Amino acid sequence: MAEDIEKIYKSYADSVYRYLLSLTHDEDLAEELTEETFYRAVYSIHTYNGSCKISVWLCQIAKHAWYQELGKRKRNSNQELHEEIPSPNRSPEEALLFQSNKMDLYKAIHQLSEPMREIVHMRISGEFSFAEIGEILGKSENWARVTFYRAKQKMMEVI
Repeated sequence: MAEDIEKIYKSYADSVYRYLLSLTHDEDLAEELTEETFYRAVYSIHTYNGSCKISVWLCQIAKHAWYQELGKRKRNSNQELHEEIPSPNRSPEEALLFQSNKMDLYKAIHQLSEPMREIVHMRISGEFSFAEIGEILGKSENWARVTFYRAKQKMMEVI
């Protein structure tokens, strides 16, 4: 049995590695996942029923190992988010504003007149929609949108 596994490894390790490299674009990770693939194959060899080529079976194991790695990375990256990284839910304008120096940003906001300052605070800090801002201030959604746009223009001049 050990000779069979060694023979399988010698025959298919390069193919599995190249397949994983095409998925990961990272040589070290592809090598690590290749090892993981054959580790899993050894422990699940009893499930191989011969209905497909062994190379296809190994690549399926490799693909699942890659998906699990992606899942781990996604969970870890969600835990390591920093305040400086804009939320994907923010508009491009808000992302640009958050990327600039926060101190300069708040100085520029402070220089705005009312109601522009209030709208910017509600939009950025409170994350209110333009419809909600208009409702809160007793104006239309369009008025809130235009006023926010004008406030952004003034802030960009200051920054």
